[in-house]
Amino acid sequence: MKKRRFLLSGMIGLLLLLACFFLYNKNSHPVILEFGMFTGSNWDVASANSFKIFDRAIADFEKNHPNVKIHYYSGIAKEDYSEWCAGKLLEGKTPDVFMVLDSDFDKFTSLGVMKNLDDLMSSDDSFHKEDFFATALDTGRNGGHQYALPYEVVPTLMFVNKSLLAKEGIDMPKEDWTWEDMAEICQRVTKDTDQDGLLDQFGTYNYSWRDALYTCGGKLYENNQAQISFTDSRVLNAVKYIKRLNDINQGQSVTQEDFNAGRVAFMPLTFAEYRTYKTYPYRIKKYTKFQWDCITFPADKEGGNISKVDALLIGIGSKTRQEALAWEFLKQLTYTGEMQMDVYRYSQGVPALRAVASSQEGVNCLQEDMDEGEQVISSTLLCHVIENGIIEPKLLQYQQVMNLADGEVSKILQENKNVDSSMKIFQRTVSKYLQQQK
Repeated sequence: MKKRRFLLSGMIGLLLLLACFFLYNKNSHPVILEFGMFTGSNWDVASANSFKIFDRAIADFEKNHPNVKIHYYSGIAKEDYSEWCAGKLLEGKTPDVFMVLDSDFDKFTSLGVMKNLDDLMSSDDSFHKEDFFATALDTGRNGGHQYALPYEVVPTLMFVNKSLLAKEGIDMPKEDWTWEDMAEICQRVTKDTDQDGLLDQFGTYNYSWRDALYTCGGKLYENNQAQISFTDSRVLNAVKYIKRLNDINQGQSVTQEDFNAGRVAFMPLTFAEYRTYKTYPYRIKKYTKFQWDCITFPADKEGGNISKVDALLIGIGSKTRQEALAWEFLKQLTYTGEMQMDVYRYSQGVPALRAVASSQEGVNCLQEDMDEGEQVISSTLLCHVIENGIIEPKLLQYQQVMNLADGEVSKILQENKNVDSSMKIFQRTVSKYLQQQK
């Protein structure tokens, strides 16, 4: 009996010792969360603070989670990031939390690389998806499910050369300006100013049929479904409008040099470019010969003054062993007010959280580096452009078809083809292509 008690006591003691050893090891060996990120800006503009936001977010997260360490590889350029992610995927070492490029989103969701966030979002009482810009949140959806959250948002705006308009006695367009307004201004400013027989001042540069399509109520895909019709009246009207603007140039090509020299009135510009080239020191490298600002895109009578909206997405690896911690870190980056304000402070985009983007502190951040007397774009207009903007599907098939369409429209403009018949023929080409993809 004594021997049995002795053995029982020994076993209990051994179990307690093993438990203590396990707890000691658990506390002395922190949990490592892998974070996949690239350096620099997602928007292809200069960025001197690419690590600052994430280092601050990581420091705060580790402070609140003493037994967790966030690890990331520094020095991965954006152009190398997709290949780096593919390598990690092949090794079976997908990061727990990682940035997702537009070109990888459809592929990653199709391959099951990214965790479906629906359950995590719905079961977290502290998380409310309505706090995000709806358009920004939708960029991380595929097939009706949320696979990533937006971290930073960048809309496209219309650059306006104020000096050129003033020289021609033309007022700045209003926020609700129309296609007709733009065409009239382009007609007035396009001229041969030095009388050498060649045009040297132009209305637009890099304004595309896609930009026009969005502002006339046209969509080629509805909820990421393959419903492409290039013979739709709105598509045809968009191409015809671009042809009309192109005809004003009498066959002459407008170049980036023309624009940089202040000889062009309008050009689409991302908000990231706006922020970069409106502030010191980058403003001294571009667009210093004239005054400029950004407004909404012109609208057709059936559309609105809207434009494309992009977002930098962050998701969770589907094979993470630390789902709860990965979700908390994802929220730290995308759903924390202070971290989102750092997007205004140290990046070139707009916070994905609506309240942060529209806050007075946010407005102050935007105004901080502007020249004295320079008025920054209003947060009301900025939020309106984002909330009502257009999101291009991230489907690989969509991008391939649209690249084909860009080539077709370019051919129509260069060869002065009939829009209706050319697009009808192109539609048949697209239909065959889509059939082959099934």
